[in-house]
Amino acid sequence: MSDARQWFALPSPFRMKRGGEIAGARLAYETWGTLSPARDNALLILTGLSPSAHAASNAQDPSPGWWEDMIGPGKHIDTDRWFVICVNTLGSCKGSTGPADLNPATGELYRLDFPELTLEDAANAAYELVRGLGIERLDCLIGNSMGGMTALAYLAQHPGSARRHISISTAPQAQPFAIAIRSLQREAIRLDPNWNQGRYDDDHYPEAGMSIARKLGVITYRSAMEWVGRFARIRLDADQRDDDPFGFEFQVESYLAGHARRFVRGFDPNSYLYLSRASDWFDLAEHAAAPGPGSVESVLKRLNVERALVIGVETDILFPLSQQEQIADGLRAGGTDVEFVALDSPQGHDAFLVDIARFGAAIAGFLDR
Repeated sequence: MSDARQWFALPSPFRMKRGGEIAGARLAYETWGTLSPARDNALLILTGLSPSAHAASNAQDPSPGWWEDMIGPGKHIDTDRWFVICVNTLGSCKGSTGPADLNPATGELYRLDFPELTLEDAANAAYELVRGLGIERLDCLIGNSMGGMTALAYLAQHPGSARRHISISTAPQAQPFAIAIRSLQREAIRLDPNWNQGRYDDDHYPEAGMSIARKLGVITYRSAMEWVGRFARIRLDADQRDDDPFGFEFQVESYLAGHARRFVRGFDPNSYLYLSRASDWFDLAEHAAAPGPGSVESVLKRLNVERALVIGVETDILFPLSQQEQIADGLRAGGTDVEFVALDSPQGHDAFLVDIARFGAAIAGFLDR
């Protein structure tokens, strides 16, 4: 299988916000388009928790990416015009250094010896990559979901490092509902006996815990409206059920099981735990300039971007529209020219992955101006 990933060596040691450091760490990333001679047409995409850097197909890897219909020649993010970079988050298991990698100090996998990870660390790693590519200032920083929080951390730690910002279905700080869901996901993984304090292998793998965690996530990624529209109360045919008296009876149960089955062996459980906790820890207010407690609004005011597009979805229960409004208002108070778009997509949080027509139109219109 072709692999379009490139690797960037982070400064070694790479020091982490909450203490600790990693040596010999690297980031996986992919690019599309051509960097202009002035190096002023770069767009950086920061992703949600589980995607890889393969956001779209390219010559090196023609397989469809997770944002395939958004990125490419003549598409909403037009790679005939923009040099697009997508980075796999530090701590992930899709090429960037994380808990599933070897610890050079011990010769064994990091597992739970990986330092405490924050989205600020992920942001700083991405910033080092951009600088390493010789780009002094991004034309646009794009972040969706967890990647949107990472993008806010990027701008808070490096004000003025992007001329424009596109914030998609994200949050300036983790709120109780999202924390509660992620806490249950982590608990499901940790309570699986095969997790074994992070010391699992292919033969003893926390498949049940990962399956429950993924199902919980999928439920929150979509809206109740969509669940009703897609599945209603349709039952499985008799030959699709098993003999378990409490087994699956409804189509929606079978759908969740299939979704989980495709995910559980494709993402490292320890990486999932680290990135999930990093999302819960994130609070933009921690970057307030003055000592002591700050506010999200005071930080948003000084991110120093000229223009911003903030997109939210009315049916998103994980990152509700009120949080998108808070981001837009805070940026606007700092003098940023803000365009706020509230979509009524029925797909909930995952709408940015599937409602490409409406998200793409907003993004393309913003980039063209």
